[in-house]
Amino acid sequence: MPNVNFNPDKDVPDLAGKVIFITGGTKGLGAASAIHLANHDAAHIYISGRSAQSAQKIVALIRDSGSKTNVTFVECDLASLSSVREAAEAFISQTTQLDILMCNAGIVAQPPSLTMDGYELQFGTNHLGHALLIRKFLPLLQESAKEGNDARIVILTSDVWMIHPKGGIVFDKLKTVQHYWFGGPWRRYGQSKLANLLYARELSRRYPEIISVSVHPGMVATNMLAGSGYITRALIYAMSRGKVLTPDKGAYNQVWAATTSREKIKNGMYYEPVGQLAQKKLDKTARANSLAARLWDWTDEALRAF
Repeated sequence: MPNVNFNPDKDVPDLAGKVIFITGGTKGLGAASAIHLANHDAAHIYISGRSAQSAQKIVALIRDSGSKTNVTFVECDLASLSSVREAAEAFISQTTQLDILMCNAGIVAQPPSLTMDGYELQFGTNHLGHALLIRKFLPLLQESAKEGNDARIVILTSDVWMIHPKGGIVFDKLKTVQHYWFGGPWRRYGQSKLANLLYARELSRRYPEIISVSVHPGMVATNMLAGSGYITRALIYAMSRGKVLTPDKGAYNQVWAATTSREKIKNGMYYEPVGQLAQKKLDKTARANSLAARLWDWTDEALRAF
């Protein structure tokens, strides 16, 4: 549950001059994050997603709140690397600054399927699409990090990372739907969330001037389970009875990670709500730097054409 001591209205600093990009910013946690950040007058927030109609609702909500923040929609489908590349190019054509990249979008517990590029759907969407966006935006983030200025990458993961397959990431089956006889949707999801956690840590090692962390938002009532079977949805809601957060409160951890002072956050670490360092919960696989390095190399090769 959220730390009752964290209040985004009071604890988020003035964000004047900051440029922020939020994936999945048109609904759920991403929209809630955009609203929290706009309340502190960020210069410009870009929200990506697949629905311009949903985006316009968030743009209007922020505008009508009296916020000084400019909000722009960037169309992007993370399940298509061509779409991600086009979104990145559209963003870069509009600005030379990026201070905070929030990799928020994601899908949960989906039936067996592939992305448009032939990768397992959840891994391709939750990890690979974001990885391409990160690669495209790194030069802007590095520029923001110069001369002591702050630049951050906040990647949403989930405590379901612990349901990863044996070995963590099944590299030789990432171009299949990865059928499992039991718990397939959650094992595939856990694999993608483990990748998010590992990638943030490897980013921090290779680009230490940028703060890169992974965050678990808690159990949040969003539509991320759309497409999941009835039994899956019923099981999740039954297990989380009394603990489901609204998107407004569920966004606290990622908003904290994006804005807290550098003295209060450790590069490459994994955080649970709100701002609670959770490295001790990682199993041997999640702690393996060799696996993080292998994921980086595999990702580099997969994205080479883009």
